[in-house]
Amino acid sequence: LDSRLAILKRHQPYHESDHVLSLAYSSLAGGTCLQDLDLLREDEALMNMLGARRLPDPTTAGDFLRRFQEKDVMELQRLLNEKRAEIWKRQSAAFLARAVIDADGTVAGTTGEKKFGMDYSFHKKTWGYHPLLVSLANTREPLFLINRPGNVPSHKDAASVIDEAIALVSPVFKEVLLRGDTDFSLTVNFDRWSQQNVKFVFGYDAQPNLAQLANELDDKAWNPLVRPPKYEAQTTREKRPNVKEDLIEEKDWNNKVLVGEEVAEFDYKPTKCSRSYRMIVLRKK
Repeated sequence: LDSRLAILKRHQPYHESDHVLSLAYSSLAGGTCLQDLDLLREDEALMNMLGARRLPDPTTAGDFLRRFQEKDVMELQRLLNEKRAEIWKRQSAAFLARAVIDADGTVAGTTGEKKFGMDYSFHKKTWGYHPLLVSLANTREPLFLINRPGNVPSHKDAASVIDEAIALVSPVFKEVLLRGDTDFSLTVNFDRWSQQNVKFVFGYDAQPNLAQLANELDDKAWNPLVRPPKYEAQTTREKRPNVKEDLIEEKDWNNKVLVGEEVAEFDYKPTKCSRSYRMIVLRKK
């Protein structure tokens, strides 16, 4: 890490690895901000356990973090992932059977007014950022975290990051599966990912042409969908009256209730693809 992550010009007395490790220790000990580093530095028992004479104070750690450029953040993530891959290789054959890569975006709001790169999210009605997270679902490890302004769509820059995640896990795992919601149905990449023997399960918007294809399916193509219960009650008690349902009936309102769900499938070739893919559709009654 010290040889590849050149952040500091002088190492007096800390190296890059010292800063990264002290921040990791602080997080593991429940720290939530740089000021919590002081709690570590003043804990004699903890310092003895770490075998450290000193740890960076919050001001020094803040100066270290402010020196990071985007390329440095990516290099640090790649370094961590290289070590992760070494640990994955030591796991059982069952663990190495399939790598499940999840991609998602989430809006992270901020109350600051001078945060570089922030923007207004019209979706969440708040100021902040819209980071992209690509993770290994098997272990819930964040492989790549890309910070972006709050107004960008979820899929922005996702394809290149997913490609890097595929390159990371492919030499280790026998099979790779990508997952994401409708924003990550990047059809221009489907053929290329398929040629790499990568499987994927993405949500897909119910476009009018797809809805028409689903409606034209024969009734025999639909099968009931039985969802497992979210939880099983450990105790039994007398059911209470449904006040909401009673009021709806009393006021003679139209009340839509889910009666059942059915699934079907058909082959579909997106416009930007040269081959067809399996489309699974859900019909609610």
